[in-house]
Amino acid sequence: VDFIPCVAFDKAAEFAEKYFRQGLKIAVIGRIQTGSYINREGNKVSTTDVIVEEQEFAGSKASGGAQTANSSKKAGRQAEEDDFMNIPDGMDDELPFR
Repeated sequence: VDFIPCVAFDKAAEFAEKYFRQGLKIAVIGRIQTGSYINREGNKVSTTDVIVEEQEFAGSKASGGAQTANSSKKAGRQAEEDDFMNIPDGMDDELPFR
């Protein structure tokens, strides 16, 4: 497993601080930023970080133990244990695929 350093700013940082915990599966979209600095021993150290532009939970609700900020807005749509949403009868015509 590789753990890639991610850097978030503003609302993305506040969301990550509030809802994300170590070991939680998340999905991140961002851009790569490289840099370098001289450490205390005088060695040049190269860095590579992902600057977070979008982030979301990637695990199931049961495994993550956290909920998104929008979960209360989706009260009418309950996810099954397999993480698929129930589609009410008669909605087939409104779906973008069949």
